[in-house]
Order: sequence, then structure tokens, then C-alpha cells
Amino acid sequence: MRKYLSVLALIFTTVSFAQNITSKQEDANVEQYALLTKVNQYYPDITLNKTITNFYADGKIIDSQQQFDLKGTKFSSYKLGIEPDNKKLLFEYVSDETGKVYGDVSIFKGNVLRTTFSEKTNQIEVSLNGKSVYLTTIK
Repeated sequence: MRKYLSVLALIFTTVSFAQNITSKQEDANVEQYALLTKVNQYYPDITLNKTITNFYADGKIIDSQQQFDLKGTKFSSYKLGIEPDNKKLLFEYVSDETGKVYGDVSIFKGNVLRTTFSEKTNQIEVSLNGKSVYLTTIK
């Protein structure tokens, strides 16, 4: 009997901590758009788009992603996400020309730092304010 009560207590405890997650497609807020604009200034391959899908838990943004219509573009996949603090952006895109390219872009003390991983060329690149500062090929 004790085992059953423990299991029931665990189930009800877990349910009470569950969050209601919702999503809304809306215009990027001021901080999100400022991040996108600053990143696009140095890295134009990171698309500047005003529409974003925000994911909310208990009224707070927990994740943000952009959706893109890829018809007529060179991309077969293009994903862009913004972290809740609006200081870091994650990207991933795939094209015949570049293969799969992914990484992140962070704002650090007013500078735009980008780390890029390219599966087709096996390269890792670190760039600061649009200029490559480190490049290596993984063999």
C-alpha cells in the first residue's frame, strides 16, 4: 500500500508543476529586433525578419524561433532561434552550395561574436564583428 501512495504522490506532484506552454506568431519585440539587426549588420547570411514565433511559459518567453518560406531560395532548411535573454542567436541552414552550417552568434560587451560549424568543409570558424579571428579544419 505504501508503494501505491508513493507513486500517486509522485504523479500528483509532477502534474502540479507542469507548465502551460503556448506559442504566438508576432512581431519581434524591441530587444529581439535589435539583436537581429546588429547580427545582420555583420553577418548578412543571418536573415533579418520582423516576424517571430515566441514560446511562452507562465507569461514569460522561454524560446523564440523564426519560420521562413524557402521557396525560390537556395536553402532546403533554414532555422533561427533567439534565446530568452536576447543576447544569443542560434542558426542552422542547409543548401547544396554550403551543406549544413550551424552555430551561434552572441553579443559580448557590444561586440558580435560568431561560432560557425560547417559539415561540408569540416571547418570551425570564430568571427568577431564580421571578421574571422580563428579558422581550423577538422580531419
